[in-house]
Amino acid sequence: MDWLTEPFELAFQQRALVAGVLAAVALALVGTWVVIRGMAFLGDALVHGVVPGIALAVIFDFNPLIGAAGAALVMILGINYIRSRTSFGDDTGIGLLFVGMLALGVILLSTTPAYAGTLATVLFGDTLGVTRGDIALLAGITAATVVAAVVFHRSFLVLSFNEDKARLLGLRPRLAHFVLLALITMVIVGSFRTVGTLLVFGLLVGPPATASLIARRVPMIMGLATVIGGLSVVGGLVVSYHAGTAGSASIALFAVGFFFLVLFTRSITARLRTAASAV
Repeated sequence: MDWLTEPFELAFQQRALVAGVLAAVALALVGTWVVIRGMAFLGDALVHGVVPGIALAVIFDFNPLIGAAGAALVMILGINYIRSRTSFGDDTGIGLLFVGMLALGVILLSTTPAYAGTLATVLFGDTLGVTRGDIALLAGITAATVVAAVVFHRSFLVLSFNEDKARLLGLRPRLAHFVLLALITMVIVGSFRTVGTLLVFGLLVGPPATASLIARRVPMIMGLATVIGGLSVVGGLVVSYHAGTAGSASIALFAVGFFFLVLFTRSITARLRTAASAV
């Protein structure tokens, strides 16, 4: 078992583990609603949309979390503006701003002296460079996410299946939708340092999608997604340590890999049951 425990004897690996697990919990809780409501494209767009804000923070030397939150707000307002002023669906606005915000962010970062290194850190994270401050921030975000998931559970659940019914029940679907967008933004902003803006999407969608293949009830999906996300972090860090691969990319690959493993296993099991019943 030394191969499993050895990577976490180092202090920076321990910090990476704690930060990764906290990010996995927050992303799993919010990602469950992203998967159930079919908001994966919007979630992916928000992941890319924060890049200009982070770039401005690097250039003008202020907190990147503030820049990322501001950029996410601009993107959400931009999507709503396109929807209100045109006959296009949300996907058109999301697609336009997805590409535009990412391109703007890369252009801004290209003006910095250490362009390649800064871009790599923003896009792919710096798992092994996580600080105690990052952990404290993630702990706060995770706690806030847990509270919001409990308080707005009924609103999110009804909104996921019938917005009109949510309105009739007095659950204020517009407020619930705004809170969900705020939560998605918050967990993305809080997690980009750990797994990067591009790879955070793997933990946001991968574990909840995998859990949805196994469970049907929302609380069970959230619980399984949290476990799968945590296992992805541990597996990714262990592989990264022994194989010398990028930590954040290894974590994201595990998160996606679990989905296909469960999907393949479920398909094989279904075929075996069909064959057995036909005998």
